[in-house]
Amino acid sequence: MADQNSGRRAARNDGARVPTVIADELHIVYRVNGAKSGKGSATAALSRILKRGSDDSARGVRKVHAVRGVSFVAYRGEAIGLIGSNGSGKSTLLRAIAGLLPAEKGRVYTDGQPSLLGVNAALMNDLTGERNVILGGLAMGMSREEIRGRYQEIVDFSGINEKGDFITLPMRTYSSGMAARLRFSIAAAKDHDVLMIDEALATGDRAFQKRSEERIRELRKEAGTVFLVSHNNKSIRDTCDRVLWLERGELRMDGPTEEVLKEYEKFTGK
Repeated sequence: MADQNSGRRAARNDGARVPTVIADELHIVYRVNGAKSGKGSATAALSRILKRGSDDSARGVRKVHAVRGVSFVAYRGEAIGLIGSNGSGKSTLLRAIAGLLPAEKGRVYTDGQPSLLGVNAALMNDLTGERNVILGGLAMGMSREEIRGRYQEIVDFSGINEKGDFITLPMRTYSSGMAARLRFSIAAAKDHDVLMIDEALATGDRAFQKRSEERIRELRKEAGTVFLVSHNNKSIRDTCDRVLWLERGELRMDGPTEEVLKEYEKFTGK
C-alpha cells in the first residue's frame, strides 16, 4: 500500500494524469419481463440477464437500452458530476463502473476498487447504527482497529446523534435522511481509489452538505476520483470540476462544470 501511495504522489508531483476509470463504447441493456409473461422471480430475471438468449421477444422479455456507447476517461484527483433527466442512465453507469452490471457491448477498465455509496456500506435495518458502522467499515476493507479509531468521527460527521442517542437504535427507526447521512459518513471515512456517490448530498441540512463537499475535496487530494450524481446543480458547482451529461443513455456533453451546466440549464429551461 505504501508503494502504491508513493507512486500516486509521484505521479501528481510529475504532473502526470493517471487514469482511474476508462469507459470504452459502453452499452448496458436490461432485460425485464414484458406483458407476455407477467411473472417471474428475481432469480429467473437474473438468469435471463446472464443468458442473453436470442429468443427474448418470444419469451416476453423486454430490452431496455439504458447506456448507449458511452466513452470517457476519468483521472485521479477529479471530482466528476453526472447530470441528466430522470432515466438518462446515470445510476446505471455508476453500477456498471462498480462491476455490478455486465456490459452488453464495450468495456469498463478501473484502476483500484470502485466503491459505490450505499452498496459497499451494506447496512442492515435490524442492526443498530453502531453495529452498522462496524459492518459498513468491514465491507469497505477497513480493519477493526481502523474502524475503532474512526468510529466517533463517523458518528459526529453524520450528525444523527444531535437529537438523541440514535446510534444505539436499530436502523429501521431512522428516517431516510438519517440513514443516507450515516451511509455517506461510513463511506467517506476511508480513502478511495474511486468513490461514486448517488444523490447523497441531497440529504440533510446545509451544514451536512458543506461537510460532505469538504470531505469530497479531501478525497480528491488523496489522489482519488469522485463521481457525484445529483439533481442539485449547486452541489455539482460547489463540488465538481468536470461534468458528464447523459440523456437517453447517451453522453451528450463532457467538459468543465460551468460549460456543461450552462448548456444543460438551457436544455431544461431551469
